[in-house]
Amino acid sequence: MRGFLSALARAAQSRSRAELQVAQRRRPSDLAQRFSHSAAAPARPSFAIAFDIDGVIIRGRSPIGGSPEAIRRLYSEDGTLKIPLLFLTNGGGVPEHRRALELSKLLGVDISPAQVMHGHSPYRELVNRFENDLIVAVGKGEPAVVMSEYGFRKVLSMDDYSSYFRDIDPLAPFKTWTVGQTDNNLSAKVHPLYDVYAERVKGVFIVSDPVDWGRDLQAAFPSERLGMGAFRIALESIYNKINDHPLKYTSYGKPNPFVFKNAASILEKLVMNMYPNSQTSNEVNDHQFSTIYMVGDNPKVDINGALKAGRPWSSILTRTGVFRGKDNDPVFPADVVVDTVEDAVNYILEKECLR
Repeated sequence: MRGFLSALARAAQSRSRAELQVAQRRRPSDLAQRFSHSAAAPARPSFAIAFDIDGVIIRGRSPIGGSPEAIRRLYSEDGTLKIPLLFLTNGGGVPEHRRALELSKLLGVDISPAQVMHGHSPYRELVNRFENDLIVAVGKGEPAVVMSEYGFRKVLSMDDYSSYFRDIDPLAPFKTWTVGQTDNNLSAKVHPLYDVYAERVKGVFIVSDPVDWGRDLQAAFPSERLGMGAFRIALESIYNKINDHPLKYTSYGKPNPFVFKNAASILEKLVMNMYPNSQTSNEVNDHQFSTIYMVGDNPKVDINGALKAGRPWSSILTRTGVFRGKDNDPVFPADVVVDTVEDAVNYILEKECLR
């Protein structure tokens, strides 16, 4: 978790990636200065917010539901973070600092990499287990670069790994398109080539869903958006069909309660750096926050995850993504249902008497 704490000091959107790496080494006092108000500031808030991204904040690469205006209300006029918040998504495929810069541009506020939790962010916790083992990183974007930045030393992207085996893809002769992946070029610079014939692959990490397979599957299910996790379901189904024993796997994305516990821990560190001179009230001391609001669009993932996580999580369901119902979801009902993320923030601030 130290990587999340140090990431609080990373630079804003105008800085280069090299500058971001320098910013990681800033002292704790720098973190406090960046996020905190003066010693005379009001007591730190007793609540926090976790936002899903796709279908709540953006659709494609465009903001939706008044998200820029809603998020800006959670920042002070001088641009400092006023309410502890993070973005909790099962998506990914790029480093967290890259997504933070993208969101900063779209929303017009300074978002720290520590405020971004991808579905693969918990892989950081597995570095000690696989640090020196050969692993394969699967997915669109830059999966091998992501895993390398987490600290894994011997990483191959699936494209690199499959290149060792001639005719591994029987459909290759029919694929005449070129996928605009950047990972192939970067992986050759970041990772040395490994002898996959002599060294066994010890783990396969799905960083994001791959590009090629999903088109026809999604076309078969046009009524429902297939998000992160669909590739794992397909892989599991195929594996279990051709083997006598079921596939063993661990899923780290929402609705796994571990993800919400991890998010709460990050929010606690965030608020301590925002308000270093404030103390937590006795009534919320056990959890640091009286409430953490999960704002999401998917009942099965976002709302179900908040329900499983329990106190202090509270769920708000928007109608801008997967869920479009008039009433609450019957299987995974949220605490509140609203139209947009702007409505969600209005509800939260009104409930917390901060309008």
